[in-house]
Amino acid sequence: VQLQASGGGSVQFGGSLRLSCAASGLSISDYGMGWFRQAPGKEREFVAGINWNGGSIGYGDSVKGRFTISRDNAKSAGYLEMGNLKWDDTAVYYCAAVRGSRYYTKVRNWDYWGQGTLVTVSS
Repeated sequence: VQLQASGGGSVQFGGSLRLSCAASGLSISDYGMGWFRQAPGKEREFVAGINWNGGSIGYGDSVKGRFTISRDNAKSAGYLEMGNLKWDDTAVYYCAAVRGSRYYTKVRNWDYWGQGTLVTVSS
């Protein structure tokens, strides 16, 4: 099983960025998907989660109204659209997958992790 996160980079304050997560080695429609992030010196935190068919979605409080999670099971991919980016959004972003139909907000509940992609918000 492999999750490949991509799309990170440097973006101006207030700007937008789209992250992608390509999944292989699993039937992605059998998994919930999610995004977490980890800033230097901080714990990994929940950003967004989506159930197997997109019918249930949740966001961390700090990104509600600015970020949008989606998935395309036919392409074995997940996405995170990030808008109105702020300094505190600077972090390494990880995509994750968990067996079953739902998603979870706790790190310990997830089965597979991508390698992370760095997002840096700059002036």
